[in-house]
Amino acid sequence: MRPNEKVLMSLGAALLVCVASPSPALAAPAAAPQVTVEEQRLPGPVPQEILRLSGFADVAPGFGRDLAAARTPAQAGRVAVRDGQRLWRRAVDRAQGRGPAGGELSRDDDRPLYWARLGMTRTLREWKPAFSLSGKQRTELIDKVERSSRGQDSIDLPPGPGVKRVLITGFDPFQLDADARRSNPSGAAALALDGTTVRTADGPARVEAVVFPVRWADFADGTVERTLLPYFRPGPRRVDLFTTISQGRPGRFDVERTNGAWRGGSPDNAGVSRTETVPVPPGVPTVRPQPQWTSTTLPYAAITATRTGPYPVYDHTAVTEIPAGGTAPVVRPDGPTPGSTAREGGGGDYLSNEIAYRATLLRDAVRLRVPGGHLHTPVLEFGAGNTDPANGRVSDPEFVRNRLAIIAQTRSVIAVAAGGAVRP
Repeated sequence: MRPNEKVLMSLGAALLVCVASPSPALAAPAAAPQVTVEEQRLPGPVPQEILRLSGFADVAPGFGRDLAAARTPAQAGRVAVRDGQRLWRRAVDRAQGRGPAGGELSRDDDRPLYWARLGMTRTLREWKPAFSLSGKQRTELIDKVERSSRGQDSIDLPPGPGVKRVLITGFDPFQLDADARRSNPSGAAALALDGTTVRTADGPARVEAVVFPVRWADFADGTVERTLLPYFRPGPRRVDLFTTISQGRPGRFDVERTNGAWRGGSPDNAGVSRTETVPVPPGVPTVRPQPQWTSTTLPYAAITATRTGPYPVYDHTAVTEIPAGGTAPVVRPDGPTPGSTAREGGGGDYLSNEIAYRATLLRDAVRLRVPGGHLHTPVLEFGAGNTDPANGRVSDPEFVRNRLAIIAQTRSVIAVAAGGAVRP
């Protein structure tokens, strides 16, 4: 992400500028930025095996060929959006059983999308076009790939009455330095449910899904608000229900009752830590003064009372706060006390809590009176005998069964929540 020019090269370039200032048309193209921490993991044996076993190994090379045919930044932008959308649609189709599987990896796997996207962004960073491309223009191209390959620019909620509109979000795999084989069941659920209709006690509900990165900087830049706001505002495609989803605790689902305005500092997928109050991006509706806490409006009582699958589902109410007038954090099993400062929401102090906080804060800012909140899935675990990342396989039958069970129960939880959703 940061250029690493040699000193002599920089001095030489400066001397050339002093001797003669070439016209912009003759200026040397800007050097490609260094690949990111995430992209540096891509050549490893586990990512490459996942790509090979899913048939997604052809994504980055195909994208490179398409880029090579671009003759202007505008053409490159169209390629970035088109190929990003193709990747998202290909991942969704694979997860939902359409088209060839492309390999022996289970169709419900979310990891091919993650690693193939990184192949595309790395290709863009290393691309040397035949025309002048500024650093800003390259960054914009990468952003187009990120948004389009996550489904963020192709949300298609139907207008009008007769069907409820549900928007869900998932996450990329994370903690990959500890185990590069990791999958995220929330991302897998997003792929499995995107564009599907679930039957509820109150009629059909159309589900649209997007996936977000596990990176502090993207959240501070407003990726969540930019994606959700068009569907939180009044209009024929406004949501009737939303839920952010992430991987949580072993062996259980949790409906998180309260979300906190605090970043606890754990490293993200880029190796970056942030310990601070959740920053609200400029230019989006918000609540002022910024609240320390937001609350779910999901029907947690109905969700926890209904048998939705093999895992227990809890109404999780605990938070960690600094009480009003205090200095030390205190765990509150029943939620925050008046005037307290957030240190952990029900979903912790990482990006799971933050996406829930941002989505519900935006809900409150635009006065969207629909069910909305955060759902934590169980941790996705490998099977017995396959838990050591040093010599483990990238998949196993128990791993696949666990992911399929989590996806199926997520669908059932959404059906229960949507069955009680009422349009204001």
